[in-house]
This record gives sequence, C-alpha cells and structure tokens, in this order.
Amino acid sequence: MSQPQEPLGTFITFEGIDGSGKSTQARLLAEHLRAAGYDVVLTREPGGSPGAEEIRALVLQGDPDRWSAETEILLFTAARRDHLERTINPALTAGKVVICDRFADSTRMYQGLSRGDLRATVDQLHSLMIGREPDLTVLIDMDPDTGHARAKSRQTAEERFEDFGTDLQAQMRAGFLALASEFPDRFRIVDGGRAIETVATDVNRTVAGHLSSFG
Repeated sequence: MSQPQEPLGTFITFEGIDGSGKSTQARLLAEHLRAAGYDVVLTREPGGSPGAEEIRALVLQGDPDRWSAETEILLFTAARRDHLERTINPALTAGKVVICDRFADSTRMYQGLSRGDLRATVDQLHSLMIGREPDLTVLIDMDPDTGHARAKSRQTAEERFEDFGTDLQAQMRAGFLALASEFPDRFRIVDGGRAIETVATDVNRTVAGHLSSFG
C-alpha cells in the first residue's frame, strides 16, 4: 500500500448516533471556519468521493438484513480507502482543514460492536488499509429516543440503520461514550440536546482550542 505524504492540514471528524445533529454541526463549523479565513473541505462517510458515494447507496438503503456485519465492514473500509485517497489526504497535504461527518469510529460502533463482536476485525482492517485517525473527534451526545425520532422524521431513502430501532441507538450511544474514554486525547463530547446555536458555540470553542495548538 502506497504511503501518503505527511499531512500539513488538520482532520476533524463528527460522531454520534443517528439524529444527534452532527451533520448540521459539521456544516455550521465549516461555515464558521471559512468565515474566519480557513480553507475547509466538508465531507462525509460513507461517501465523500465518487466511488465511495456509490458504495454509500449500497450500505444505507434496503432492508436492515441486506448485508452481514462482516460484509458491511468490507464495504465501509473500501469506501473509506477511496475517500482517503481522493479527498482527505490530498486536502490535508494541501494544508486544508478537513471536516468529516463520520469516520472509522462509526464502523467500530455500528459494525464492530452492535452487529457482533467484530471490533478487532474493524481495527485490523483500519490499520492495514486506512492507517490514520482524526486529529480531533467531536462527539455530539444525544438521548437515543430523541435522536431516533429525529432521524426517522427525515423520511429519506437512507434509513437502513434507523430501521434497527431505538435499542441500537442506545447501544451506540453507550459505545461512543466508551470510545471517548478510550481515546481521550482526540475526543471532545458536546451535549447535543440543546438549541442548535448553543451547540454550535460549544463546538466552535472546542475546535478553536485545537486549531490554536495546531498552529
């Protein structure tokens, strides 16, 4: 596997259960940083590159039992590798701020934890094929019932994981909080159960502290 150039930019990810508001907060942060003069790339997973967007349609649509957890891990890793090669690494090498709505932590949770004891498999594939973690991960914490209701109210075609129900969301919330304890140097937890503007203020403050140390 070819090694990318040493990145010059900074890589920020947003994580959280479905309906937590992380996508909105990622977008608001991108707007805030652009207004402050930063060169920002806002992207998402699964997706973020043409090939990865094609895989997104495969994994987020259809019946809940469409794929096994093992197959999902392979699909998500393939999408992430293409995303890394075509979008993330080039932007970081150019010194940009990359903001990504979900990354490997979501795979650690949704496939590695919730659908079987496959966390080690996720981490092995990640080490082999991806080989990097975000510089900062903002976890938008949300009550599972509230998040699930919000997610279902969107009524999009991409509701395969929402269809697993609130039990999955409760398990995912606990898992994300455990991940934040496992990786305290890069995780920051923000309470998502407040007004959007209030959450955004906290996110901006959190990221500002990171960027000041980033330089």
